[in-house]
Amino acid sequence: MAADNDLPTNYDVIVIGTGMTESILAAAASRVGKQVLHIDSNEYYGGLWASFNLENLNKWLVDCEKNENPSSDPDDPDCDVKINNGEDFVLLKNQTSHVSNINQKWHIPKKSYENKVEQWSRKSQTSHEEEDIDVVEDAESNSSKENTTRTHTNSESEKMPSIQFTRNSNWTQEDIMREYRRFNIDLAPKLLFARGSLVELLISSNIARYTEFHAVTRVLTWLDGELNVVPCSRADVFATRHVSVVEKRMLMKLLTGCMDSENLMQEFQGFDSKTFLDYLKSKRLTAHLLHYVLYAIAMGTDDTPCMEGVERTQRFLNSLGRYGNTPFLWPMYGAGELPQAFCRLCAVFGGTYCLQHPAKALLVADDRCVGVVSCGQRLVADHVVMSISQAPSNYLDETPSNGISRAVFITNKSIMPSEKEPLTFLQFPPGPNHPNPITVIEVGPSTHACPKGLFLVHMTCKQSKTAKEDLQEIAENLLTLDEVNPSDYDITTGTQSTQTVKQESNAASSEVAGGKGDETATVRTKPQVFWSMYFNCLETSKSSLSASVPENLHLCSGPDLELDFEFSVQQAEKIFKQMYPDLEFLPRAPDPEEIVIEGDTSEGNDQQEANMFEVDEEDSQATN
Repeated sequence: MAADNDLPTNYDVIVIGTGMTESILAAAASRVGKQVLHIDSNEYYGGLWASFNLENLNKWLVDCEKNENPSSDPDDPDCDVKINNGEDFVLLKNQTSHVSNINQKWHIPKKSYENKVEQWSRKSQTSHEEEDIDVVEDAESNSSKENTTRTHTNSESEKMPSIQFTRNSNWTQEDIMREYRRFNIDLAPKLLFARGSLVELLISSNIARYTEFHAVTRVLTWLDGELNVVPCSRADVFATRHVSVVEKRMLMKLLTGCMDSENLMQEFQGFDSKTFLDYLKSKRLTAHLLHYVLYAIAMGTDDTPCMEGVERTQRFLNSLGRYGNTPFLWPMYGAGELPQAFCRLCAVFGGTYCLQHPAKALLVADDRCVGVVSCGQRLVADHVVMSISQAPSNYLDETPSNGISRAVFITNKSIMPSEKEPLTFLQFPPGPNHPNPITVIEVGPSTHACPKGLFLVHMTCKQSKTAKEDLQEIAENLLTLDEVNPSDYDITTGTQSTQTVKQESNAASSEVAGGKGDETATVRTKPQVFWSMYFNCLETSKSSLSASVPENLHLCSGPDLELDFEFSVQQAEKIFKQMYPDLEFLPRAPDPEEIVIEGDTSEGNDQQEANMFEVDEEDSQATN
């Protein structure tokens, strides 16, 4: 990293901001031999795509609430930079100025109370028969051990459906903040399709060696007020007990038709101007099958065009079986690791990086951006890349008004019990009070997103009102948002915050609890929320650029509403081809052992190339 005010002044490309698209472009330009300067006003990588530990997230929230724009500082040294005749000084915006409606709250006590176990014991002894007292004493004994180990499993929490006493319910704000370094909380959580464009780019460019992934273990949907496991693969379809034999045949026939490329035009003839829902109804699917396909597999709505729904279904099915039983991958340590992986490649091939180095303004002359003003320096480049969120308003046909509603929750357990730690994707369908589908991603400690005994739940949807108004109803369906009082902090009763859920793996426990082999119900408590955060940010992927944008200034969008990174990859490749139409976009980078230094032999270069794409997958077997 170069020192402030000590940078060379001429570059092929200057990239402002370390967002996803910007970082891909920086890596692509550096890889083909261009001299790249990559600067960011922040002290961290990723911008609005970043992942934070809990302490740094709080600092980010403070910065957003201040909503300061550095261009308004009259004492900024950049104001003294000399401007040549015919040049305009175009001020840039601050990215955090587009973050709004922040609502952060703790739901648990700040400190622990030494007498809470004693209070709970007295309460239990007066309200239960003598045979239950032994259970209480065992629970107290277990709790003292758990206070030192701070571990918890879902199976342990389900052993006592009427009285559950777990270490998780003893977390305080102080406890969680002591573990702040173990959190990796994403501003823009996204999954990768196993055969999506980003996975293919990571492999083909060899950037995969900088990354690590965990396969999503299950796909859920919300149907008839219950959580249901969505059968993804052929094996799941035939193994599930929630779909009849007739429905299984209907579902397999439908999915096969969507994947039959040879007869695709004939199969969907007449549906070009209709919705995917119209097509599914024409197949006379049952209500359950229609729900699974439209909302969980295609991840669409009632208004999704037919061919778009088919494309979404194909993308889902094409990714099945590559790295697990679901089509999705989650980046270890958070999605904010991905921009950093591309930045690493850029640096390896000579890119210069400067964090805490804000770009004050652009220098524009004769419809071209001739340079960037940063930290009192005039920096010149043939091409400039930056985020739309920092661009002046006159560079857009209209100011972006569409936004994204986001929520993050720290909880004590998973939204649906599982024998092993789950990594969950849930697409919550639209409803009367929430017209847009809501993406829910739940990650646990095995992904290095949070400490042991805790889970992170991410929710994202298109903004209608404020983030809290858009997402609170769904949060209440899945989670317990009530504040925990010190007096009842140590117990969770089976009659509090319960919901009925369907789960195939719990059929046996249902039989034990109900005395029947009925697969339909187990009663559980909803996860308790320890901390919550809501916020809104702009969605700029559909922004229309005006004619006043200089021809060599390339604007990149921020996080979008799609589940994956498809748009960012496509946008980066499109911009790169505008900059360098005759050069290859991100050719494969050699492995360190393939680099031949003077005097070295080339032995070993003919070894079979290994697949560097790492997937951490404990709950499902990888298939290639």
